[in-house]
Amino acid sequence: MSYPVSDHCDGQLFFNPEPTVRAANGRRLGLFTILRARLRRNPETWATWPKHIENHHHPIPTAAPPTISFIGHSTFLLRLPGLSILTDPVFSARCSPSQFAGPRRVRAPGIALHHLPHVDLILLSHNHYDHMDLISLRKLRARFPRVHIVTTLGNAAYLHKKGIPGAVELDWWQSHTHGGARLTVTPARHFAARTLYDRNKTLWGGLFIEHQGRKIYFAGDTGATRFFAEIRARLGAPDLALLPIGAYEPRWFMAPVHMNPHDAVQAFTELAAKQAIGMHFGTFQLTAEAIDAPERALAAAREAAGIPPDSFFTLDCGETVRF
Repeated sequence: MSYPVSDHCDGQLFFNPEPTVRAANGRRLGLFTILRARLRRNPETWATWPKHIENHHHPIPTAAPPTISFIGHSTFLLRLPGLSILTDPVFSARCSPSQFAGPRRVRAPGIALHHLPHVDLILLSHNHYDHMDLISLRKLRARFPRVHIVTTLGNAAYLHKKGIPGAVELDWWQSHTHGGARLTVTPARHFAARTLYDRNKTLWGGLFIEHQGRKIYFAGDTGATRFFAEIRARLGAPDLALLPIGAYEPRWFMAPVHMNPHDAVQAFTELAAKQAIGMHFGTFQLTAEAIDAPERALAAAREAAGIPPDSFFTLDCGETVRF
């Protein structure tokens, strides 16, 4: 498949305008380096991840919108007036090519898929298994046949092959309107792959929602990037930013593609967001940090930056707040 040549695409493959995964000598890190980073884990921090954590009870959201509910990892339910949105829905037990192996969730989804209120729109930031779960997408389409999917370049064709047709795919800075909302794909510093043979054949990005005067930024997966300031300059400061704070250790490997809480606080400042909610933590053990490290580090980074706790916070799994 061919794509327009741009500052992030050579016509066949996508790339980051900023440097990403490189070794100290400047050479690109390969699969064995990735596996080595995964296997080099501190037994003490690894042990902080239990096999299961029971969720606290939170009621299914029924309050008048706008509300946001944290379902887990990068999955949120956004209820706006006349429009209900799911971000990167993953309801499966594992974020993996197989439900028999791979990272297993330690918390059940905060809202079970069969308890979801009506969903109009699904936003898919990229094709990694912890963000694009085909099992969940098929179940959502079966339950909500008219649900609309907006994603990044290359993923609509892939989803169609997997029996999930009709998605709209966008390049960075392209926009699409649905249900009265303007949806713009924004740049991110990351990568894409579902196998050993398809690295960066599809695009990654965040999504910016503009709806009835509100602006919401869903960052997807990203390392720290100069694009946060450009997102604010082009699209305006978001009222609410959903920013990843987990899966960041070891930094020598993860820093270019996953923010840590300090990076997320810096992103919050560069976006000039009114509020932010942390995500991408505490559900699947993907990297080396302790399960409670992202929230503790967020509190420290927030305090160091002089940001009030109610400006950048996290939600309990299943918790709903108005914004």
